[in-house]
Amino acid sequence: MAEGLRERKKRQTRQHLSDVATGLFLERGFDAVTIAEIARAADVSVNTVYNYFPTKEDLFLDRGRSIVDRLSRYVRGRDRGESAADAVLRELRIQVEGVSPTVGLMEGYERFVRVIEGADGLKARLWHVQQEAVQHLEATLQEECGTEPGDPAPVLVAGQLAWVHSTLMAYIGREMVAGRKAGEVSRDALVLLDDIEDLLGEKVLNYARRAAE
Repeated sequence: MAEGLRERKKRQTRQHLSDVATGLFLERGFDAVTIAEIARAADVSVNTVYNYFPTKEDLFLDRGRSIVDRLSRYVRGRDRGESAADAVLRELRIQVEGVSPTVGLMEGYERFVRVIEGADGLKARLWHVQQEAVQHLEATLQEECGTEPGDPAPVLVAGQLAWVHSTLMAYIGREMVAGRKAGEVSRDALVLLDDIEDLLGEKVLNYARRAAE
């Protein structure tokens, strides 16, 4: 019981720090805010902030791990008869149609995008997160298909599926920054996903198809 309470307190502290930092970043911009200011606003020491978040970028991109695992999770959870691409496209369509914050379809998302666009450090960190996600997906496809080391197929397919995701997210980000409503962007993003699927080759669309029975 005591250990559970400690873990709960840690999660609450981590969330509090992230919330306070995000509020400051949205108000003043990423580069204008220091760790010391975040610590004062959260009523903790600077060391406490660093204990939970090794870098300032981690405070803003605190959900990076879920991004890294997202496409791999879709592939591992694909239904019978589905390929890796089928699963990714299906999951993305569900989120877009549901106007989900997971894909940036929410009020205020444009503020997050503007913070990232205004900070080179955040853009660099986001690029590294995206690269880690691609590598994670490559490993997942290798495991799911039982391919030998050096087989280029998992690398190529992972790159294509990462392109699907990044193209969708970039489109949603641009449209939300342009001031459009999330529901409107959702409808057009569904059309975009159809266009993206049309551009994918048969080898990608059929790769890692799970047996129907």
